[in-house]
Amino acid sequence: MDDLDRKILTELALDGRLTVTELAARVKLSVSPCHRRLRDLERAGAIRGYRAIVDPAAVGLDFEALVFATLSWEDRDTVTAFEQAVTEVPHVVQAQRLFGEPDYLLRVVAADLTVFQQLYDQRLATLPGVQRLTSTLVMKQVVNDRPLPE
Repeated sequence: MDDLDRKILTELALDGRLTVTELAARVKLSVSPCHRRLRDLERAGAIRGYRAIVDPAAVGLDFEALVFATLSWEDRDTVTAFEQAVTEVPHVVQAQRLFGEPDYLLRVVAADLTVFQQLYDQRLATLPGVQRLTSTLVMKQVVNDRPLPE
């Protein structure tokens, strides 16, 4: 991957709806080579896909919390069961396994505190292997969906 590929990735991260012609102009390349590089980046997995970034507040999900999960056991079966169960909770929009404690960081969206509390008690606290959950509320997004550095 060279500097030109990185510029292509940056431009697409800023605006994934660019046409190849617009992209080529922004990175100062003719259309055919730009298209070829774009396809190569897609095939190599550097570009995993294209999607719309939806504003949670616009769809009634004004509440966000970070939930830290510590598992009672970290054997393969418990980890697998926990991770599978987390993927089935639609309000969990991001889940990361961590080194050390806690074991996981979950980013959770909900309509309000009441909905979050019900989700916390009825779904998150009952996930397989959960020993302890700790949560903190997100006051404000400062940096979000930033393109990767070149």
